[in-house]
Amino acid sequence: MTLADLVEEYLGMHQGERVTIAKLRWLLGKATSALGGVRLADLSPKEIYAWRQTIPEGHRFEATQALRQVLRRAVEWEWLTDNPAKRVPNPPRRSKKRRPFESWEQIEAVAVQFGPVYGPMVIFAAATGLRPSELFGLECRDIDRDAGVAYVRRAFANGRLKPTKTRLSNRAVPLQAKAFAALHRLPLSENPILFANSRGGRIDVRGFGRSHWKPAQQRAGIEPPSGLYDLRHTYATFALRAGLPVFAVSRFMGSSIAMIGYHYGYLAHDSRAHAVSLLDALERAVDAGGTAPGRAAKAVVASASRPPGRRSRRMVDVRWTSRRHGVVAVDNERSRLAANLQSPLTDSNRRPPL
Repeated sequence: MTLADLVEEYLGMHQGERVTIAKLRWLLGKATSALGGVRLADLSPKEIYAWRQTIPEGHRFEATQALRQVLRRAVEWEWLTDNPAKRVPNPPRRSKKRRPFESWEQIEAVAVQFGPVYGPMVIFAAATGLRPSELFGLECRDIDRDAGVAYVRRAFANGRLKPTKTRLSNRAVPLQAKAFAALHRLPLSENPILFANSRGGRIDVRGFGRSHWKPAQQRAGIEPPSGLYDLRHTYATFALRAGLPVFAVSRFMGSSIAMIGYHYGYLAHDSRAHAVSLLDALERAVDAGGTAPGRAAKAVVASASRPPGRRSRRMVDVRWTSRRHGVVAVDNERSRLAANLQSPLTDSNRRPPL
């Protein structure tokens, strides 16, 4: 059996979305075009290494990973005793440099270059940290203005709606004042899509970036231009600089704590000193007989940034735990102190209601 035969067998049995299979076929085509006629038993790491060097850097890692995936299945099927691609080093490509916006003034300068829908959408994206596919998948029913949250339930990419990227991505995002202001600027419409294109349909990520996003930045004088995904990086940067805990940022962005720490941990260095101060304060209070080190910070509610007159007392699952609800048993000074030092995010971001 040749490598080309294995690839066809594998793709014929592979279960996945059409777009995933199409991309896998495209990546494996790079291997079969050069090594397709080689018998599996004769395929060597040296040949794979030489082939890998011919692949453009932008696709080299993914193409090699796809080949590894197919050959691993051949080992599982006992058509090979060893995966030769696994012995070929495959370092990931250097990620694109992130270019978060430096200020809201910069973001506003870009937003004014757009129309009445795309402009507020840019502000909303930077104020919520949604992925572009999640942003374009939003519907009007996903916005709970009274509760002050946006529910992320789906994504739109490659011309179709699909579930969110991961289990954590299915979430509720609190709306700050900038997000509310952006929603108020949207024109009245009966379209169920929150941010629709000029034809009333959903926005295509690639088309928007090429035809609208980059030209708007050029007109606003943003050099070098940021990518559309950098609006999400901007949210993370602003949130961590403002002092939000990494845990909260990860929940609001629908990402793991490890991923947030890996990409943005350098912005949260001051949290170490804050953590140490809390632990030291607790130890001193316990040693002194349970005296609290000071008045605990007030709990923040999701509606805190809502314009005056629009606040609601209805409790939702993303709201900070109210001070009137005890989070631990308070039967002595020591437990009272522990309650004051509890994170207010005790009930943060459960799955949005269906």
